[in-house]
Amino acid sequence: MPITIADVAARAGVSKTTVSRVLNGRGELDQETAARVRRVIEELGYVPSARAVGLARGRTCIVGMLVPSLTWPWMGEVLQGAVDVVESAGYGLLLFTCNRGEESMRQFASQVSAQSFDGLLVIEPEGTLDYITELHRGGLPVVLIDDRAHQPLFPSVATTNHLGGESAARHLLELGRRRPLVITGIEAFGCTQERLAGFGEAYAEAGLPLDPRLVVEGDFTFESGRLAVRQRLEEGLDFDAVFAHNDLSAAGAMQAIRESGRTVPGDVAVVGFDDIPYASHTEPPLTTVHQPMREMGEAAARMLMSYFEGVPLPDAPDVIPTTLIVRGSTRAP
Repeated sequence: MPITIADVAARAGVSKTTVSRVLNGRGELDQETAARVRRVIEELGYVPSARAVGLARGRTCIVGMLVPSLTWPWMGEVLQGAVDVVESAGYGLLLFTCNRGEESMRQFASQVSAQSFDGLLVIEPEGTLDYITELHRGGLPVVLIDDRAHQPLFPSVATTNHLGGESAARHLLELGRRRPLVITGIEAFGCTQERLAGFGEAYAEAGLPLDPRLVVEGDFTFESGRLAVRQRLEEGLDFDAVFAHNDLSAAGAMQAIRESGRTVPGDVAVVGFDDIPYASHTEPPLTTVHQPMREMGEAAARMLMSYFEGVPLPDAPDVIPTTLIVRGSTRAP
């Protein structure tokens, strides 16, 4: 049978409360009594439950993490970054998704009410920002990852979507690509708006404003990239470059370009966004804007860990820059 706190108390001739105080360093204790309890703990090989010790200290030693879905291509990178930091600090991670919509959120809310975790990392599920803001105002430490330009009223970690779009445009302009097709993400997302604004502004500054007919809303899927290219070619619209707002839709665009008898990058240069592992394995390998997703997960988790050690959460977002990764899908015509 495992050794319990009651066994320690009985051997040391003290109460369970006294053993608990020794373990947690709380309360006034006679030095001789405390030394005797520690000696018995060592003799018996007693290992206290991490959760029990955490609760005794007013903590669960658990961090909650709420995400829309685990199917997003870069989600694993964010999770790994957060887990690396959380576990190295001796905490556990309790993960929640919104795969089942309102039912998932009810389950999450019940865990919030039960105070099942000490702080929360969030990749915002659609329509939940007001609720998350209320949790923060109610005293739950919250850090948002990938704020999508929402500028929340609590700490966040973001990246430079606007500059990422701009860097993609300047790269294509330097290659002499003057007529790009832009396959955006979902229009309501702040990241979509920022990427499009950065890209469009760079082309406008070069005296080449984007043709509205060549700006197509996608949904970040392979098929949306493929359809956007096919439809514009069927309409007789010509373009010499594609800027897709994620790597999956860029890969779909490359397939449609090849199916039309054109070449990448000879006829059409293609740039994606995210730099998921798949991007380096497309044919040709995809030039893309690298989002520092693992670094963002790490930074958000470090904010919470520092807060638990008494460091106030920052007021301003922690912004980690994007970088352009040039591969084989872009070159001069």
